[in-house]
Parts: sequence; C-alpha cells; structure tokens
Amino acid sequence: MGNAGEKLLRLMDIMKRLREPGGCPWDREQTMKSLRPFIVEEAYELIEAIDSGDSRVVAEECGDLLLQVVFISRIAEEEGLFDLGEVIDTLVEKLVRRHPHVFGDVSVEDSEAVRKNWEQIKKEERRDKKLDQSILSGVPKSLPALVRAFQIQERAAKVGFDWPAGDISPLLEKIDEELKELAEARKTGNPDEILEEVGDLLFATVNLARHLGVDAEFSLQETNKKFTRRFEFIEKTVETGSRDWSEYSLEELENLWQRAKTRS
Repeated sequence: MGNAGEKLLRLMDIMKRLREPGGCPWDREQTMKSLRPFIVEEAYELIEAIDSGDSRVVAEECGDLLLQVVFISRIAEEEGLFDLGEVIDTLVEKLVRRHPHVFGDVSVEDSEAVRKNWEQIKKEERRDKKLDQSILSGVPKSLPALVRAFQIQERAAKVGFDWPAGDISPLLEKIDEELKELAEARKTGNPDEILEEVGDLLFATVNLARHLGVDAEFSLQETNKKFTRRFEFIEKTVETGSRDWSEYSLEELENLWQRAKTRS
C-alpha cells in the first residue's frame, strides 16, 4: 500500500498546484464557504458507500471527503490562518486528551464510562476556551434537522430532562397532542402556526424514535429508499403501458402502489 505520509504529501502538492496561478480556474475560485455544500454531499456519499458494503467505493468516498479537508487547509494556509499540519496536530492532541484511559492513568469499566469522561472533558475544554457553557452548546446548527433534534434531546436527557425510560405511552400521547395542535393551526390558516406545529410534531417523533433506540435520520432514509423503489415500479408500469400519467385515476395509481408494496 505504500507510505501513507508520502502519499499525503503528494496530495498536498497536487492541491497546491491546483490553487496556484495557471492551475484549475474552478479550484482557484473556491472559498471555505463555497465548499460547504460539497462537504455535506461527500459525507453523505461516504455513508451511502458504507451501506453498500463495497470496500472499493468506501475507499473512494473516503478520499473525496479527505479532499475537502485538504482543500480547506490549503485555502487557510494561503490566508495565513493554519495549515494541514496544524489540523493534524490539533486532532492528535485532542485524541490523546480525550482518551486518558488509554494515554493516561484513568481507569474505566465500559464504553458508557468512556462516553461520560469524553463529555466531561469536552465541557472542561469549552470552559477553558471561554466558550458557551450551555448544555446544548456544541450541537452544530448546520446538522440535518432530525440529527440535531436527536442530539439536543440527548444532551437534555443527560441532566434528567427526559421522559421516563421504558414507557413510551407518554411519548405517544405527546404525538397525539401535537397532531391536535396542528389540526387547530390548520383551522386558523396561519402559515406560521402551521410551520411551528409541524416542527413540534417532527420533534416529538424524533423523541419517540430515540426512546425506541431508532435513529430517526437513518429510519427516514430507509423509508425514502423504500418509497423510491415502489414509485419506480409504478413509473415502469406506466411507461410500458399505453396511457399517459394524466389518464390514470388516483384509485388506479393507489392499486399500482399496493402491487408495488407486495414486491418490496
């Protein structure tokens, strides 16, 4: 496989060349902010590759995500902010600092103890850096909404602000309550109220999923995949038939949907 360090230096040299005069016009135009959507996209493509189980695709997508880190580091170096070496140094220091049970003299019994130590160390780091000390601080605002809702609820639960474990009936009642409030908002016709109540309903649903041990984000992703498979069956059926979409009644499309359900 060769020396990873040498290959990283080669990657850095390529990135530098792309950003230099005479390099790639597109690469030279990019900024940290312009790269944000690509970072998100590459992260999700890596997740999809992992789900596929194809190690070659996983390796390729790891490279694409690594490129974003190298890209940002190069831009920062040009602006005199930091370079890739500092990024690596910061990561190494953080890993050592947050694993005192490996690199220090702290003893832990299990992964739960490791998690608690990790959170305590993070809290101390934020205090030392004079950052926001709120329990909910550190949950990135740019996270997908379902993921952020889950993390917010997890943070609140750590200090006891949570529904009792093992009984989901209050959570189901909460969802019913939010549905009723949404129905009332619809009666008023106020779009701001409807928006708010839909958000409350989704938040309550994420909480239910969390108590059931289900990752709401991935659960919805699986449902998206399932819907796509079934809808594609309907598409193929319509395309191979003699009629256009507009000639199908809703009842006929529903019948096709039921057929699709039996197939996947």
